[in-house]
Amino acid sequence: MSRDVASEEVQHKTDIKLRSATLDDVNALILLENKCFQTDRLSRRSFRYFIRRTGTLLLLAETNNAILGYVLTIFRHGTSIARVYSIAVDPSVRQSGIGRLLLEAAEDNAREKDCIGLRLEVHPDNSSAINLYKALGYRQFGRYLDYYDDHSEALRLQKNLVASQPSENAPPYYAQTSEFSCGPAAMMMAMRALDPEALFDRTLEFRLWRESTTVFMQAGHGGCEPIGMAVALARRGFRVEVSVNRLAPYFVESVRDRSRRDAIQLIQQDYANEAEALGVVTRLEAFTFEGITNALKLGAKVLVLISQYQMVNSRTPHWVMVYGFSGNRLLIHDPWIEPDDLETFVSAAALPVPWPAFDRMARWGRARLRAAIFVTKELS
Repeated sequence: MSRDVASEEVQHKTDIKLRSATLDDVNALILLENKCFQTDRLSRRSFRYFIRRTGTLLLLAETNNAILGYVLTIFRHGTSIARVYSIAVDPSVRQSGIGRLLLEAAEDNAREKDCIGLRLEVHPDNSSAINLYKALGYRQFGRYLDYYDDHSEALRLQKNLVASQPSENAPPYYAQTSEFSCGPAAMMMAMRALDPEALFDRTLEFRLWRESTTVFMQAGHGGCEPIGMAVALARRGFRVEVSVNRLAPYFVESVRDRSRRDAIQLIQQDYANEAEALGVVTRLEAFTFEGITNALKLGAKVLVLISQYQMVNSRTPHWVMVYGFSGNRLLIHDPWIEPDDLETFVSAAALPVPWPAFDRMARWGRARLRAAIFVTKELS
């Protein structure tokens, strides 16, 4: 229900301090709430609850012991997305940059908790708040109908907190050119990283897709499954190992038609037979941070299945390439670029994702499938 402040030329004041709220601040917070909002106000009971609750942070901006604003952030267990539940600035000091200061502090705290995104809601008529959010990099990804007390809708916005960090040793990046070809795009990036002569073109992208897809979606084209991708790579002379936490068939949970399920199982069994003939090793175990980083040290590139839900609010299975690490962060190339946000590869390449966040992302479907493909160049 995040409410918002209008703000926005930043004029950081040196006498403004940020601190966590205590129960002694509740009376002042109620006064501020009544100044800022006509409806959808937080109650005294709500403020006391959020101050005491674990998994929330109520941050205050104050000067001379006067509270000028607050931001309330909620951290949900088991997800890497934090949420700004409410943000408010005293009307007498709006346009002074306090809203921006609070929001940037909320982002910093979310990063410290290994979150990769921050979400909020905003009234569609609050143009000044929307302008601030967009200036800070927030993008709309949905809306809630009949959300506020006046029955108006709320726009849902999100910011990616993981900034791209390209470097000279980052392998070449390739963006998928269709909604369903993330697997081939990730494969192509691994191939090029290991073989500078490997192609980057759409013909290869769709050839790899044809060779490794079995997934029937509810509508549209299917995606790629791990053994099929491993076979396609092994055919091209790469040494491949697969780590999965359960046996096939994969991606059949949403397939109700019996004939389609039978087709998926038949194709996947054929992949398994060919994988064995090609010397592809399949390990029935969930990959770990140590397993990935040890493989990276030996020169491997790792393709990992993730759920896109925490990144772009989609439950579609998705493949990314892990090419390096720094501390507890995996460096990934994500082949998906949002077409509606005028993104470039800079927003999806060389992303340093903290392992706790990546670990939560790398589980797909009700069965919590974990799959990784370790790719190295075959020795001649």
